[in-house]
Amino acid sequence: MSSYKRKKDPVWVHIVLITAVLLVCFPILFALIKSTQNRAQVLSPSMMPGGLFFYNVKRVLVDYKLALFMKNSLLIALIVSGGKIVLSFMAAYALVYFKFRGKTILFTFIIITLMLPTEALILGLFELISNQPPKSFGQLVKWLFHPGELLVPPINYGFGWSQNNLSIIMPFMASATGVFLFRQHFSSIPRSMADSARIDGAGPLLFLRHVLVPMSKNTIGALALIQFIYVWNQYLWPRVIVRYDANQVVQVGLNNIIATGDSVYWGEVMAGAVISMVPPLLVFGLLYNAFMKGYALSSNK
Repeated sequence: MSSYKRKKDPVWVHIVLITAVLLVCFPILFALIKSTQNRAQVLSPSMMPGGLFFYNVKRVLVDYKLALFMKNSLLIALIVSGGKIVLSFMAAYALVYFKFRGKTILFTFIIITLMLPTEALILGLFELISNQPPKSFGQLVKWLFHPGELLVPPINYGFGWSQNNLSIIMPFMASATGVFLFRQHFSSIPRSMADSARIDGAGPLLFLRHVLVPMSKNTIGALALIQFIYVWNQYLWPRVIVRYDANQVVQVGLNNIIATGDSVYWGEVMAGAVISMVPPLLVFGLLYNAFMKGYALSSNK
């Protein structure tokens, strides 16, 4: 049997790839080195590591409350990611495997929401989240039966969530992207599997649990990674709606390090930036294989 010899890539290919990797990683390497330096060294062109990394990390975690903000962001990102996966999974399941009128129109409206950025909805969303709910059922009924007050802004009532993390969690629980991805994935599964399960006596929930969920692990992992990073990087909406530092998120906390005081200690800023990258990197490492396989599956469709 003739042995197969893998053709080696030219040297210039390796040079180009190594250069590209260094360019991509340079901002992270720059932030890591500067996080170890004092204020004078940070402002200089020196790229020699200093000895203040742990001091800077302690300052941002304790004095600037970045540890609290990271805990809030981690909790919010986990809840929102899990909620989006469940809601998107169930919505796509209904759109693919159930027959009802207006299904195509409903899916079209879901896709249209992808064209509406949060910035365009932020004023109305702010009023809905921050305004207090009606004090009695009678006030609610009276408001609902007056179209002029109900449909014409500003609205009179809301949910009153500006003092807790629900103001960040609830607006992001639905995901048109997740519904689209799961719908495309379910559409690629042969309908004969659903018919066979129905013949064997398996109801919708059994079919979902024993067939769809195991076959969708890669898509679930890919969506979880995307949504976790998306929620972790949220800045504008938390900055607008959250009124207390105890409920604030990590991206706003990083900005507070820059905005505090007359002078900026960039070594501490860089240390905060490095620390805030750790949770997304850990999640990426855990879900990397699922993300790549899920991306490959979506690309083949």
